[in-house]
Amino acid sequence: MHIEGFKGEEGVVCARCQISAATVLVRTDHLCRDCFMKYVGRKAVKRMESYQVRSYSKNIQRTLLLPVSCGVSSVTLLHILDQQLQSQLDRTGRAGYSLHVLLVDTSAEDTGVPTIEHLDELENKYPRPTYSTLTLSEISDYGIALPEDLAHGFITDEGNTSSSLQTSQARLHKFMSSLPSATSKADVLGILRMRLIVEFAKNKGCESILWGDSTTRLAEKTLAETAKGRGFSLPWQTSEGESPHGIHFKYPLRDLLKKELSTYSSLTSPPLTPLIVGQSSSRPISASAKSTTIDDLMSQYFESVETNYPSIVANVVRTSSKLSAPQFEPKDQNCKLCGLPIADGSGGMHGWGGDQQKEIGTGKSEVANVLTASGLCYGCARSMHGAKQIESILHT
Repeated sequence: MHIEGFKGEEGVVCARCQISAATVLVRTDHLCRDCFMKYVGRKAVKRMESYQVRSYSKNIQRTLLLPVSCGVSSVTLLHILDQQLQSQLDRTGRAGYSLHVLLVDTSAEDTGVPTIEHLDELENKYPRPTYSTLTLSEISDYGIALPEDLAHGFITDEGNTSSSLQTSQARLHKFMSSLPSATSKADVLGILRMRLIVEFAKNKGCESILWGDSTTRLAEKTLAETAKGRGFSLPWQTSEGESPHGIHFKYPLRDLLKKELSTYSSLTSPPLTPLIVGQSSSRPISASAKSTTIDDLMSQYFESVETNYPSIVANVVRTSSKLSAPQFEPKDQNCKLCGLPIADGSGGMHGWGGDQQKEIGTGKSEVANVLTASGLCYGCARSMHGAKQIESILHT
């Protein structure tokens, strides 16, 4: 749904309640503030119907993990979930689930990201959930191997322990610094963050992970992952259900645009905006192509598209949700970086662009063999070695 500023005009009443003056424009509907707030809240809560009080036994305590980036989407989702829990307690005296909030601090490798202090502000505002924080360098504590030997070539010796004398943070920084481009660094950073969140959730016995991705974010991810050569993973990255990581993924905000969430966050009482990091609606694109990432380009594109053509954004997500997840078996190889299964040792080649047809010609079979030997899927190989180097290897 498209939202933009709308100043109430005399004689224009809310399309839903037919009483109050309209103050917000939602696509073609003029809504008052209260109806708009209900609209956003109900969209998210509807996605949480399986976690109603009546749907589980009193003897079972379900824990859901909410990873937060302190952006508008995750902060708004935390606000809505806290309201839902309070409503359940008021009606039945018990909650349908307990919420665990996690912040992964990536400030050592990235700038302008939230830190522990930002999480403290959320905890003061919403004391009901349990709060935890991790640094990205703690990946080794959760059994996630850092493939630093992939940075300059394919895996040759997994038993190499030359880096064991370095601190986890120093090893991580060295590894990230060796990556060939800004897109590679952003991609790998996101992968490691996601895997750390998954392992933390499994370690804490969480039933599901509640991702704060909006319709806009899912559309960005759809095109970005395809451009990065990881289109085969779209059914797992944009759809709800059991993930190949062994835990359930849920997207309560998948039916709401980012602009809707931004408007919602400014209309709560008090506003959520002081809790949000990076409230700017669009991130500036650097004049230098070297420092511009695919994710930055997709973010800027869809944030501009949703202003005038919100149906396009929704259609991208709706289409990606129709993709079928690749069939895989326990014997199939898992990518050493992203951890996703690679069906039939294909390296993800037949689905790198999101296509669903399993047609691998002679050339692609040779490519798959190279990727299988490396232990990487096609998308991660591009990130680790750079697109040009991979293409040169694949065409020799």
